[in-house]
Amino acid sequence: MSKSLPRHALAIALIVACQSAFAGTPLRVELPAGSTSASGRLLVSLQPAAEAEKAAKDGKVTQVEVSPFGRSNGALIGMDVPGLDAGKEFVVDTETMAYPSGLAALPAGDYYIQAVLDTARDNNYGGSSDDISSAPRKITLGKGGDLPLMMLDQREPAPGDYWDLPKGMPEAMRTQILAAKPHVKLLDIISPKLSAFWGRPIHMRGWVVLPPGYEKDAKSRYPIAYSTHGFGGNLRNSLNSAASASASMEKGDTPPMIWVFLDESSPTGTHEFADSVNNGPWGAALTEELIPQVDRDYRTDGKSTSRFVTGHSSGGWASLWLQVRYPKVFGGGWPTAPDPSDFHDFTGADLYAPNANVYHHADGTPIPLVRDHAKVIASFEQFAKLEEVTGPVGGQMASFEWVFSPRGPDGRPMQMFDRRTGKVDPTVVAYWRDHYDIAHRITTQWNTLKPDLDGKVHLIVGTADTFYLDGAARKLEVAMKSVGAKTDFRFVPDRTHGDLYAIGGDRRALARVIAWEMYRVARPGVKLPADLPKVPVETAAK
Repeated sequence: MSKSLPRHALAIALIVACQSAFAGTPLRVELPAGSTSASGRLLVSLQPAAEAEKAAKDGKVTQVEVSPFGRSNGALIGMDVPGLDAGKEFVVDTETMAYPSGLAALPAGDYYIQAVLDTARDNNYGGSSDDISSAPRKITLGKGGDLPLMMLDQREPAPGDYWDLPKGMPEAMRTQILAAKPHVKLLDIISPKLSAFWGRPIHMRGWVVLPPGYEKDAKSRYPIAYSTHGFGGNLRNSLNSAASASASMEKGDTPPMIWVFLDESSPTGTHEFADSVNNGPWGAALTEELIPQVDRDYRTDGKSTSRFVTGHSSGGWASLWLQVRYPKVFGGGWPTAPDPSDFHDFTGADLYAPNANVYHHADGTPIPLVRDHAKVIASFEQFAKLEEVTGPVGGQMASFEWVFSPRGPDGRPMQMFDRRTGKVDPTVVAYWRDHYDIAHRITTQWNTLKPDLDGKVHLIVGTADTFYLDGAARKLEVAMKSVGAKTDFRFVPDRTHGDLYAIGGDRRALARVIAWEMYRVARPGVKLPADLPKVPVETAAK
């Protein structure tokens, strides 16, 4: 009986073999001698040199990026690393998990290369200071020779206090945030419901923004608006939104209200404030624990007719969901560019179609996911496969599954679609429909929802939304009209995901409009400012 190689030795042999197309040593990474051993998701990015240098500030390439937003002409290589010991070279598998191809298939030419060890495994959501990276190196592929040893010796300093602002922040933003500090309070509670679900303390966090004069006038009460961020947001960058709201009220541009900017980020992506078998009861925790606590701690009106919810993108879906799911709690929802609310149009894919596929239409043409007006930037397949290489948790598609999907036999959320082929699992989609398709909920439960929901949904989206989210919004509007609901859907001509809030020369004008519309519901008869901008809307339904 022959003696077999140990598993780790066999794995290394296979890695070296798959790179035999290169004359010389394979790609290797190393932690400097004397550093602490580390583990995580190893990511290696290669970007064409001309492209990287063009995008670099002052001509110096400090970061090598492969992105689904029009910057994916290189390659991203990913692999899990159970442990790196300082001073010991580790051979990178450059072929097994890579997008759009492994190293061997890249065209010959000059590239910049950079390795990153994602120790927190959160780069799919935006990354953190826990990353350990190498300095970018310029290499030439196609001429043989050794591939470089990438030394993992770069690390960003750990962030300090939330008010310890980064040095590179624009001065105007820095000034605005610091000016808001006396009026912005950290909200941090431990949720009994979520803690029971996870078996450890789970925090719910946000920023409470108090209106001018709140501290001096101990009797006045105020309407309150809850707002949450989109995918990739977190408590730290929500401070910018809180400061902006404070400045706007100080200038008198928006009415005096209490604002709460909620953090909906989690290790699995955005939890959307939806009760989920995978993430836990976030909706119940918000409505039954956090909101009552805020009403006790601050002088809110304390009633649903002056409690509102808003958000953009994934935060838009969360605000729409909260208004529809808890219509007695909120007096109005202002979702902007929400993620798909009708799964007949899941960013272009009909999940309910026979033999549904999120990568291709029935005629085989690719389903686009990202656009710049008429120009397609990335397909659904490109986006999903790049996310898979970056890691299995925390990405946008995986985040949807952590919220919407049933739990599989392995204890993880079931995938809605096959990452290799794009084929949709109809069993998982049926679960999505019954639990989280907002249009389906409205059309099947309208008799129950109508008394508390009718007229409370105020949805705004651009007709050129970057992620095609206007499609699902149109279907939701049709669904609501089919049951006779009062609707307020505004489709803003030629606006994208990023410039929806701009009216005229004011990039945040829509936020001002929304605040005054909320205030008018809470304080009927209030006069709107004469200079309040009007939201441009489509003149004819499409």
